[in-house]
Amino acid sequence: MNPAILALEDGTVFEGRAFGAQTERSGEVVFNTSMTGYQEIFTDPSYSGQIVVLTYPQIGNYGTNEGDMESARPYIEGLVVRDFSPIVSNWRSERSAHQFLADANVPIIDSIDTRKLVRHLRTRGVMRGVLSSVSTNVAELIEKAKKTPSMAGLDLATRVSTPDSYRWTTAVDPVSFSERIGKFRPAEYHVVAFDFGIKRNILRRLVSSGCHVTVVPASTSAADVLALRPDGVFLSNGPGDPEPLQAQAAEVRQLIGKTPIFGICLGHQVLGLAPVSPWTRSRWPTRRSK
Repeated sequence: MNPAILALEDGTVFEGRAFGAQTERSGEVVFNTSMTGYQEIFTDPSYSGQIVVLTYPQIGNYGTNEGDMESARPYIEGLVVRDFSPIVSNWRSERSAHQFLADANVPIIDSIDTRKLVRHLRTRGVMRGVLSSVSTNVAELIEKAKKTPSMAGLDLATRVSTPDSYRWTTAVDPVSFSERIGKFRPAEYHVVAFDFGIKRNILRRLVSSGCHVTVVPASTSAADVLALRPDGVFLSNGPGDPEPLQAQAAEVRQLIGKTPIFGICLGHQVLGLAPVSPWTRSRWPTRRSK
């Protein structure tokens, strides 16, 4: 196996084995404690610009498939795990996790004490890092980590957002023969969803709950949204810092009092950047008449 190195900006270095793409990538090093769903993490646009540490011991054992994609491609910069399985055993698997990330030019490092790394990040705070499977020059990699641009102040949401509006019509499908999903509600409401880095399963859930869904770019104006006559507006998850999204918050501010608004993750933070007067709050519509 080829060696791989993860170097952090504070000089901490982890050495392990290389999987995935034979390359070098940099980004903000973060961790996720999920016990399953690694493909959903790989393809979540919220992780754009980040090297992800997964704390569950073994990753890759059930492969990947098209049905578990949260977006069109992986967005993580690199993957750090304790044990990466080259063996895939699952009836839904279409491609190994190794090949899936290699095809997307994403490097993987395993044989890492992820508990030690996570404790380090929790104590010192999230920091920049470089993951390389092509260089073993530790001093050089540490310097590259120090020079990696900070994510603070970056408008990553606009970067990952859809360039054009589109309709989403796919509902939730059962993932196994034994899973039972109740009857879906008939489509009754029209939800306009701002794409700040939206995950597909959010769209599937909205459709399954009885909604027509129109997804719009992050830069869409309030006037254009209202022209679609929505029953509600959804502000999606997404990557990066909410502070640069002042223009988006200003458009959301113009929607408050005119249609119900709900958000998750970054979208909830954008909503928090759009304060409203008590007079406007008193006029909040509970349901738009048909």
